[in-house]
Amino acid sequence: MTRFTTAEISGAGIGLRSRHYRDILATKPPVPWFEVLSENYFGAGGLPIYHLEAVRADYPVTLHGVGMSLGSADPLNFDYLTRLKTLAEQIEPAWISDHLAWISVDGRHVHDLLPLPYTEESLAHFADRVSRVQDFLGRRLLIENPSSYMAYRTTDMTEWEFLQELVQRADCDLLFDVNNVYVSGHNHGFDPLEYLHALPAERVREIHLAGYEEHDDYLFDTHGYRVHPPVWDLYRKTIEHLGPVPTLIEWDTDIPEFDVLVDEANQAQKVLTELAAAA
Repeated sequence: MTRFTTAEISGAGIGLRSRHYRDILATKPPVPWFEVLSENYFGAGGLPIYHLEAVRADYPVTLHGVGMSLGSADPLNFDYLTRLKTLAEQIEPAWISDHLAWISVDGRHVHDLLPLPYTEESLAHFADRVSRVQDFLGRRLLIENPSSYMAYRTTDMTEWEFLQELVQRADCDLLFDVNNVYVSGHNHGFDPLEYLHALPAERVREIHLAGYEEHDDYLFDTHGYRVHPPVWDLYRKTIEHLGPVPTLIEWDTDIPEFDVLVDEANQAQKVLTELAAAA
């Protein structure tokens, strides 16, 4: 079985979804890499891991999760982390990512990624948990910026200042979701470009693109639409600033035919190629 290293992850990849297994395995499309939702493959066997291993034989992959609950006050879930470590040893991803968020309280889980209060106390807690998880997994994590719809009354810093300090304290890297920062900027009234230019560029290892849903007075991040024009504009500015960071097309609800995702990835690849040539 072919194995790929981190250095071989480049270009515009696609999130691996079960309805596309047949297309991928039958046609071997020229997609440079796939991102895998970690929790979908925690079983000891069965068809999901069978198909993942078949895809992994021909493509590099990354693991992206929603279950670490790194911002929670609950104890770290080492059953979850052991399953993740086992999967990583089996699949050998280029990297593992999760979110700047929390999903559990008193052992009860919610079905959303909830934002943190950006305080010194929260920063110390989050950085410590990232460090402990990285030590357990033996890998550096990528932490993704969330989309959010509310803000806490008490805060000591902006979200981007929180991330600036986090990467120093925890020695982690970043996954910059362009759609999320556009959604949050619209909902909270900040400039996404200020956020972008404040990030430590050398720590941004991956970019996400997805679609949102428009409501009367806010944007809702659904990952269920094509990338919207203002997000494409922000993505181009992001690549101009950061360089050709590997980019992932996310689509998690109302998943379309595989060709639609390929078309979105091709648009991202066009931006990467054009700006690389210009540079």
